[in-house]
Parts: sequence; structure tokens; C-alpha cells
Amino acid sequence: MPKTSARLLSLLSLLQARRDWPGALLAERLDVSPRTVRRDVDRLRELGYPVVATKGPDGGYRLDAGTELPPLLFDDEQAVALAVALQIATTSGAGIEEAAARALNTVRQVLPARLRHRVDTLRFTAVDRPATRPDPQVDSGVLMAIGAAVHAREVLRFDYSPVSGTSRGSQPGPGSRPALEPESGPPPAGPNPTPPNPTDLTPAPASTASADPVPASTTPAPPPRRVEPHHLVTWGRRWYLVAWDLDRADWRTFRADRITPRTPTGPRFTPREVPGGSVAAFITARFRGIDATGAAGGAPGGWPCRGEVILGLPATEVLRHTREGVVEELGPDRCRLVLGSWSWLGLAAAIGRFDTDIEVVGPPELASAFRNLAARYAAATESATPGSPAPGDQIPPPVISRLPGDQPPPPG
Repeated sequence: MPKTSARLLSLLSLLQARRDWPGALLAERLDVSPRTVRRDVDRLRELGYPVVATKGPDGGYRLDAGTELPPLLFDDEQAVALAVALQIATTSGAGIEEAAARALNTVRQVLPARLRHRVDTLRFTAVDRPATRPDPQVDSGVLMAIGAAVHAREVLRFDYSPVSGTSRGSQPGPGSRPALEPESGPPPAGPNPTPPNPTDLTPAPASTASADPVPASTTPAPPPRRVEPHHLVTWGRRWYLVAWDLDRADWRTFRADRITPRTPTGPRFTPREVPGGSVAAFITARFRGIDATGAAGGAPGGWPCRGEVILGLPATEVLRHTREGVVEELGPDRCRLVLGSWSWLGLAAAIGRFDTDIEVVGPPELASAFRNLAARYAAATESATPGSPAPGDQIPPPVISRLPGDQPPPPG
């Protein structure tokens, strides 16, 4: 029979692993008698662990939630997972960086020497991807208020602030984030930028939507939003609320850093089924500008615009810069690329980043987008640098289309 201290740790580990344990099963797992299990449970209670007895034919025990946090028991994998999670928390965008560092230090101090050594050997630095503008930080109190409403299934009322320094009429350019990120959410970072979903744009307050400036003192404040909160989601260092908007009778996503919750919350509601079958499918489809069921013309979960080209580059080189495309090797320096994006112009611009010859296989909309971009770029060079090319200028590789009847525009 194990020593009492070792047996208590084993019992505590079992109680933390599941909610209810029949007494007979605990005795079998610990290889002791039911009477010894009862004595060990009493010892755990004396140490501050709230172990309650459950009634019934298989009466047993349960580790209940207590008012104080007693010493915790971690196995090797749990200790490493906790250390990694607390260090990654500095890039969560939830405004808990300092608290996470303090928590890691506290946990480290109470760990046994063997586990403390394992945690210390896994120290690393979480570095954010460089960005032209800092990502917004969300107050942890706001996240708690939203999470509480989601958990309680209560209608949430909040003020939703507009994006400062932008206008709602602006449109994103290919390869960049949109100047304005509406309540439907911003695009995921990557080679295929996502524009605001036109179906999700909400009329702006008078101060941003009106063509004539209105003094701030006379601008009425927009009414609070009323939603049924379903999910709190994190995507690309930003936090979003997925909710059913009661006033607009539609699913919406809201940036948490622009939410100011109001109290009290509203009545309880019955959860609805999220379009697409899961919140992951819904968020992915919404950020790509399509319906979660593929109603916008693309396949469910796909991009609304999808094209095929042949590039004069090795497949291995194209793969390094393609996250979601399909690359097929056609030769040592030739490959086929199938890629998707939110618009044909955005797709053409993303493919144009490859410094090589481009042969458009299809569809015709992609070839037309290349012609439009070529005309814009040509006009830009004529207005910026009139005259003959400067010494050292390189002639860009051509874009070739082999679609039937699809001829390039005449020169000049």
C-alpha cells in the first residue's frame, strides 16, 4: 500500500480528473478499502479541499468549488501547458500581460523542484508580427462582462464606438487591410485580403456618415445595441462578439475593443443555431465576405473568387508564400497555382506579387482583372514619370491569357 502522503496526492488527482467518483471505484483505483478512502477524504477536507459526498446507489465523492484556492496538483504535462499558456498570454490582446507574468511567477514558486526545472527550461519570448498600427487592447473587464452575458444567455446592451480616423465609405485596396473595419470584423492576415462584407455594413452615426460636417455638440448619440450574445471569439489578436442583433434581425460580429457594456443585462434568451453549423465556419465565411453556406457564389467555407494561373517559378518557391492556395509542379521552373480571394482585383494583385511570367488559365473574370490592373498601373507610371524609362528600370514580365477570345487591349 502506498504511503499516506502519496495516496492523498493520487486521490486528489483522481478527484480533479472527473466530476463524480463512486466510492467503490476510488477504492479500486487506489487499491485500498472503502474505509481508507473515507479517511483520506477527511484528510483532504482538513487541508482545505472541498470534497463533498454524493448520495445514491453508488454513493461517492466530488471535488466541489471552494471559497479559497488550496494548493493545486499538476502533472508534468499540465505544468508545461500552463507555463506555455501564460507566456503566450502576452500576445492575446486581452490586456492581461502583467497579470499573466505575475501568475506564471506565482505558479513557478509553488511547483516542486522537478517541475519548476521543466518550466524554467521552456522560457521563450512571444513576439507579435510587425504591423503598421498597433492592435487595440481590450479591457479585461469588458471581456468578463461579455463572457458573463454569453454564459448566462442574457440579452446584452452596449454602446458601439465608431472607428476613429476613418470614413465608412472607404474601400480597401488589394493586399492591404480595409481603411475601415465594420462590425462584421476585419480580414484575416495573409496573402488574400478580405474586405468588409457589404451585407453587414451598418448605417453610421451622423458624425461619420454625413457628407456635411456636423458639430459634435449637436450630434445625437446612437442608441445602444441590443443583441443575444452567443460566442466570444479571438481571431488574429483581436476579440469579437458573435451575436444575434435584435434590432436588425441578423447575425453580426462586433469588435470587443469598441464595446462598452451597459448594465443591467436584459432577459434570458434561447440560443439560436449559428449559420454554417459552427462558430468557426461562420467567422471564417464572414471574414471572407461570403455566406456561411456558400450563398455568395463560392463553395461553403471557400473564397467568392477563385482562379487558376501558371507561374514561371518552382513550386517550392511558390509554396513558401502561399498559405491557402493549391500548388502543382509542372516542371523545374514552372507550376500551377489555384488561389482564392474576396474579389477578382484582389486575387490578381495577390498573384501579381510573384516576380515572374503569369499565364492565366481561368476564369475570364481573372484575366479581365489583370487587364484592369495593368491599365491602372500604366496610367500611374505615365502621370508620375512622363517620358522614357529611367536607366536601370526593368520591363515587367508579361501576363499571358489563353482564354478563347480573350485578347489584350491594343497598345497606347
